[in-house]
Amino acid sequence: MTEKPLYKLEIFEGPMDLLLSLISKRKVSINDVPILELIEQYLDYVKAMQVENLDIASEFLEMAARLIYIKTVSLLPVHDEADRLTEELKGELTEYLDCQLVAGKLSKISKGFDYLSREPVEFEENPVYTRIHEPSELFKAYLSAVGKGQRRLPPPIEAFNGIVAQKIVSVSSRISKILRQISVTGKLKFLAFFEKAESKSELVATFLALLTLSKAKRIKFTGEQNDLNVLLIKTERGSSKID
Repeated sequence: MTEKPLYKLEIFEGPMDLLLSLISKRKVSINDVPILELIEQYLDYVKAMQVENLDIASEFLEMAARLIYIKTVSLLPVHDEADRLTEELKGELTEYLDCQLVAGKLSKISKGFDYLSREPVEFEENPVYTRIHEPSELFKAYLSAVGKGQRRLPPPIEAFNGIVAQKIVSVSSRISKILRQISVTGKLKFLAFFEKAESKSELVATFLALLTLSKAKRIKFTGEQNDLNVLLIKTERGSSKID
C-alpha cells in the first residue's frame, strides 16, 4: 500500500507563491518544469488544506480551476490551446518571480531607514494658474466634468421655444385666402399678398401658393417688377384641380 505524501502546510501569499515553491523544490527552471505534474502537486496541496480545515482564499481555488482546465484540454488530440495556456502561465510565473527578487532587494535597501523619500520641503504657493490650454482641451475637460449621465438629460423646455412657438402656415390655407382676396376685383398687386405677413412661414407659404395657383392656371402674372399684378383666371378656361 502506497503511503500518501505528507505536506507541510506553509503560509503562502497566493497561488503564484505556492506554484513557485513547488517549482523550487524540483530545483529546475520555470521553463523546464513539467506543468502536468505541477498541476497534480498543486491540487494535492489544496486538498490537504481542505482536510486541515484551513481557510482557502478564492484565488487559490480560482487557480485550481484554471489548472484543471489546462489539464483537460491537454487530453485533446490537438494540444494547441493547452500549449498556449501553459506558456501564459509560465510567463506569469516568471514575472511574479522577478517581482519577488526586486522586492527582496528593496527590502534590504530599506533596512535602517524610516522612509525612502526626501523630507517634506516648504514652498511658496502661487495661486495664479499659468498653464495655457487649447480650446479643444477645455471642451474635453468640460465634457468630462459634466459626465455622461448629465449629457443624457433632455434639454429644458425653453430650448424648444424658438421651434414650437412659431406658427406654421400651410400652403393650402394661403391658396384659399388668395382666391378670396382676388375674387372681389379679379386683380391685385403682387406685393399686396405679402404686406400683412406676420412671419417667414407665412411669406414662404404665400409665395408657394401663388406658384401653385399659376401652375394650375387659376391666376396669371402681368406687368414687371413693382408693377407686377396677379390676375384671376376664370375656372372654365383652366384646370379646376390644384396640385
